[in-house]
Amino acid sequence: MADEQTNREAFRFQHRYCVAMDALITGRVVLALADCLSRESRTGARALDWEGEPTKAALPLRLTGGLHSLALKGVALTEVFDGSETDPDAVKGELSAALIAHDNALYPWLDGPPQTNEPGRSGALMCGMLEVSRRFGQPLEVIEIGSSAGLNLLIERYRFDLGGVIVGPENSPVTIRPEWRGPPPPLAPVRFAGVRGCDVRPVDVRNTAAADRLRAYVWADNHERQIRLDKAIAMIVEKPVHLERADAADWLDARLAEPQAGGATRVLMHSVVWQYLPPETQARITAAMEAAGARATVERPLAWVEMEPDRTLHRQEVWVRTWPDGPPRTMVAASQAHGAWVEGWSSEV
Repeated sequence: MADEQTNREAFRFQHRYCVAMDALITGRVVLALADCLSRESRTGARALDWEGEPTKAALPLRLTGGLHSLALKGVALTEVFDGSETDPDAVKGELSAALIAHDNALYPWLDGPPQTNEPGRSGALMCGMLEVSRRFGQPLEVIEIGSSAGLNLLIERYRFDLGGVIVGPENSPVTIRPEWRGPPPPLAPVRFAGVRGCDVRPVDVRNTAAADRLRAYVWADNHERQIRLDKAIAMIVEKPVHLERADAADWLDARLAEPQAGGATRVLMHSVVWQYLPPETQARITAAMEAAGARATVERPLAWVEMEPDRTLHRQEVWVRTWPDGPPRTMVAASQAHGAWVEGWSSEV
């Protein structure tokens, strides 16, 4: 069980993470919160008395999303979140006042983890898809857990420029072009046989309030992310993705039990979701993939593409594992948390 000191330190840890990603506005906010949180509001008291591991639960980002929503609506904190107010004491004062004045509006933001569902992460995930396509040369049947609003289910509709390797439809309204570092990904044709996903609490971005909530989780520093998010939301409004409400392990069990078409590779995909799954759910998913992998054939292969954080290095890592008889679990890329940069990689463990 955490205590007040541990919970305050989670905000300081998040500050260091923000600084590492050049998110100075968001970093300034979470650092100020580490000092100015108080029990004068129900929201502040709940944060200080948080039970469980605050960093794993993304406590700082839950609260920051709520505060950012006030700024986006023009209700409060506009100068804090547009970066014009930089004095630490002034920032603390404005945050303290907002926590009290808007306590009822902010309190529900602590109920669940942020669902940023950043489209830019598809650039890193595509590195995994390229590697799987290189290995098998088949269309990909993608099944994603923790899909949130389904923005990464648009991976088959986005255009990508990954270190000069071009993938995706030419007429896509969204081109994902991260700063590329290191060797380029393999040049392999990527074809999709289908893309679908699940989330325990899916976000329907066709609902204005739900879309606004997603926008609040985008860090104020990242204007290009906001533009890309708006375009991705418009893509779903025009043509919805296949997204179901379900427990990740239950849904995966059902998908793996379905007949797999010959000549297609089934791919489990997820990004920044593993930490939010209970240990028993993680164990079920791992066991299900191991069992399905044991049944995989050259005609009906299986792959696992995951993009999950290494918090000690302040980056995301993309790992690929394939069956049958594939190479060991391989890291194919590292990435900034929101996909601003991607570094080509190759390491086996």
